[in-house]
Amino acid sequence: MRKSRDAFTLIELMISITILSIVMLFLYKSYASLNMSNTFYTKELNKIKAQQEIKRVLFLDLSLAIDKKIKILNQESKEDVMFIQTSNSIHRRYNPYVAYIVKESKLYRLESLKEFKEYPLSNSSEFSVDYLGEVNSFRLYESKDKTKGSYLVHIDFKNSEEILQKVKVLAD
Repeated sequence: MRKSRDAFTLIELMISITILSIVMLFLYKSYASLNMSNTFYTKELNKIKAQQEIKRVLFLDLSLAIDKKIKILNQESKEDVMFIQTSNSIHRRYNPYVAYIVKESKLYRLESLKEFKEYPLSNSSEFSVDYLGEVNSFRLYESKDKTKGSYLVHIDFKNSEEILQKVKVLAD
């Protein structure tokens, strides 16, 4: 007499469900780990992008300065103010006046059609403001040889890497 089997036994079903559960658990853990690493790397990439954008704007502002209209005002040992006229504009202005100002440990880039003449700024000043980040210090150094037209910019951010950038003004 031969017995024919048309179905699985209860033990076989329980073993296959247990194996499937273990495989699903490992797949879920690897998926969760992948999501965590993607979140981490996305945040880091956004920090790097933001810092690169600050470097790019600062470089273009200084290198495209018009007639060397760069004025650096030393405020404190860790803070400088810079007034400049440049052909670089974030807000689509033609030859805007730009100011870099530190206020309450926050670095701002101001862009206006009217010239910045003094600091603190007057109440009648009209400008667009771009927040660049919290800083420990913002310093600008002009080359001792005035004919070279080069500047050294040092920005020490509180929550990201510092920027140390040498820029030569292209317009003479």
